Amino acid sequence: MPETGATIAEAVRGGIRTAREVVEHYLETAERLNPALNAFVEIDRAGALERADSIDNGLRAGAVAGPLCGVPIALKDLIDHAGHVTTAGSAFYRHRATVSATVVRRLEAAGAVIVGRTGLHEFAFGFSSENPWFGPVRNPWNRDLSPGGSSGGSAAAVAARMSVGAIGTDTGGSVRVPAALCGVVGLKVTHGAVPVTGVFPVAGTLDTVGPIAGSVGDARLLYDAMKGFDQADPWSARAPDSPDRVPRLENLRVGVPAGWLSAAPTSAAVHRAFEGFCDQLRSVGANVERVEAPGVAPDPALLAVVAGEVAGVHREWFDDPDKPYGPDLEVRMAAAMEVTTDRYTWAMRRRAALEQAAGEAFRRHDLLLTPAVGHPRKIIGNDTIAIDGEPHFYRDVLNGYSALVNLIGCPAIALPTTQKGVPPPSVQLLAPWWGEDLLLGAGEALERAGLIGTGLAAPSIG
Repeated sequence: MPETGATIAEAVRGGIRTAREVVEHYLETAERLNPALNAFVEIDRAGALERADSIDNGLRAGAVAGPLCGVPIALKDLIDHAGHVTTAGSAFYRHRATVSATVVRRLEAAGAVIVGRTGLHEFAFGFSSENPWFGPVRNPWNRDLSPGGSSGGSAAAVAARMSVGAIGTDTGGSVRVPAALCGVVGLKVTHGAVPVTGVFPVAGTLDTVGPIAGSVGDARLLYDAMKGFDQADPWSARAPDSPDRVPRLENLRVGVPAGWLSAAPTSAAVHRAFEGFCDQLRSVGANVERVEAPGVAPDPALLAVVAGEVAGVHREWFDDPDKPYGPDLEVRMAAAMEVTTDRYTWAMRRRAALEQAAGEAFRRHDLLLTPAVGHPRKIIGNDTIAIDGEPHFYRDVLNGYSALVNLIGCPAIALPTTQKGVPPPSVQLLAPWWGEDLLLGAGEALERAGLIGTGLAAPSIG
């Protein structure tokens, strides 16, 4: 059984292993594999070992050990860590942080050890992590394939066991898409549930920070450490008081939105795997039914929401010749700059209707279920993905099931199934707003039932 964050923390707390021993092991793995995968833009050996030693010294002195005691964590290079430079995967943005992001301070307070900073799609505005300035991140399952994005380095690090868990950001699927392409777990949280203080923005009304991990339990550990109100974050919100709910699979009402599945470009292989998973879910007692869920489907008009907000972040730099953007981003940014206030406002009205439609769907179902991506294999250097012989632009295939969730604002989780595949097929569960405990509980129950993989790891790199 692969080790988890929980088993590592327990071993370090109990004196069976030292934090230094654990961290050295993961650093050695990262240093050995990173030249082939390019998952990390910085491996912080000195800082990580110093942090591990301080944890060991504290335990010897009787300090209280946190739930992540000695657990190695990778950090997306979009999130400030005091003493380190945040690049956001860009050619020109260089911010040496003097204060860590709120999520980093909370992780470290729980005992986590940050082992390095991971690569991403330029400015986190894309889904391939093929970065023109830092080089492409490569998928540990097959180095010719993209790990997805924008948190591609974070997912690759976890899949290759270069770190136990990693932190990414998700504005349109940037945690869930790479989790799906790398065969690991990725949690997108309710907007406002985890602070974004100290995180470079993509689109403020959509941005979230979330965990990528090898198991649902580790995703829960990371989420529990990071969640909670932060007055310094204007997007932060307090979770409503509600009793924790531990779901029983035989009582779950799961809706499969038919219109969404028919609208998103999806390969026959993904459809087959998804239907197989639905049958497995029914076999353990869940009520899985295909529903119309009118209004819960991709709408091109909604692209103006993210484009309008991205333009607001980048307008001061975009026309500066000393601040170059890569070819992919230059085209997308130019289009974003053309979004008018009227178009953005109209798109926000469409978004409000989408949120309303999702609320109606959740009145009848505990969870909604879709594939995580339309197809899990994107070749590095190719802008298209063949869906049953027909080329589709890769972003449409990779974010067809994810971007809508950010517009709704609710939480969702990408889960690797135990079905055959390289990587294994991944599914996405959506819960009502502030339903993270329901999602995580369902995910853990699915792991126990053998429907979701636990501690999956990509093939070892020579």
